[in-house]
Amino acid sequence: MPMRPLHRAAPLALALILMGGCGKKEEAPAAPPTPEVSVLSVRPQAATLTVTLPGRTTAYETSEVRPQVNGLIVARLFQEGDTVRQGQPLYRIDPQPYIQQVASARAALARARASIASSAALQRRYGELVRINAISRQEYDNAITSAQQARADVAAQQAALRSAEIDLSRTTIKAPISGRIGRSLVTTGALATAGQQTALVTIQRMDPIYVDVPQSSEDLLRLRQRLLAGSLARGGEAARVRLRLEDGTIYPIEGRMQFADVSVDPATGTQTIRAVFPNPRALLLPGMFVRAELIEGVQGDAILIPQRAVTRNEKGDPVVMVVGRDNKAAQRTLKTDRVIGNNWLVTGGLMQGDRIIIEGGGAMLRPGSPVKAVPWRDPQAGGKPAGQQPAASAAAAPAPAATK
Repeated sequence: MPMRPLHRAAPLALALILMGGCGKKEEAPAAPPTPEVSVLSVRPQAATLTVTLPGRTTAYETSEVRPQVNGLIVARLFQEGDTVRQGQPLYRIDPQPYIQQVASARAALARARASIASSAALQRRYGELVRINAISRQEYDNAITSAQQARADVAAQQAALRSAEIDLSRTTIKAPISGRIGRSLVTTGALATAGQQTALVTIQRMDPIYVDVPQSSEDLLRLRQRLLAGSLARGGEAARVRLRLEDGTIYPIEGRMQFADVSVDPATGTQTIRAVFPNPRALLLPGMFVRAELIEGVQGDAILIPQRAVTRNEKGDPVVMVVGRDNKAAQRTLKTDRVIGNNWLVTGGLMQGDRIIIEGGGAMLRPGSPVKAVPWRDPQAGGKPAGQQPAASAAAAPAPAATK
């Protein structure tokens, strides 16, 4: 009797288990959506190529002031650090010895002029006497010679007087050029010697001012070859130079290239390029370290892609993801030349019409992954679909390490 309830419950439990098993159906997993990526189509365009090189500023004119006569300095007539004009008095040397030399030269000239009057009168008188044979011909010739010597003495004394007056004027030492005057190396009471080795003071003209930039002869040779081959064109703006100061700011006035040195320094393998800059406010001082941005030329078929699209592979080579014709992602290895603004200048690995992935896909984006391409909207262009950004006036950074 006690076992009957158990026999009746067993079929019921089995039925419930079977019903429960039949109610569960396996559902197939849903396919993930195709990731959407923003792409930029490659279109060659004209780009101005620049190179940034270190350089030093150099004064436009420099004059080391030295005395031209001997004497004791009795006065200094300028303030150190001032701007002086050409011809402005700077020092005064004791003039008394030179005043006496001028007076002596004038007296000697007066004596020579008196002698020339006497010898000329004697020559005229002897000329009359020789015609009547009152004197010998030799005496007449001697009189002519004496008159000629007297005239020569006058010329010599005139030159001596002029020399003495020049020495007297040199006792006032004047500025040979206009510019900024530096620290005086002598004081009142110092003895000055004509042509001495140590300069009294230095004057530098700093408006305009030079910037000397050494560039590798190899780079210059490569630039000339590209110009000859026609891959680069030199426009009228090729002579323009921009300057970046030591604190990183841009100098507000553009300069112009003046010349490139005609020889290469064998010790450094560089050729010096000189540019000239206006410097009205004396912001640039001689000897300052600067960076000059030189325009090399215009490349008409440049390929520029945003830096944000470029990554590095395990070898360190620059790579970019593109969308192929089958709407699948593919990886391309690039050859890059330099950075222009926010873009890489690409010299290999891409062709016109290639669609570069700028954004989207996330970490799961792999070569061969299907993607949905939409035009990239550049935030700097107001959210409009972006083409390649113009780089006609973009400044290039120093050429980075990139695969050539």
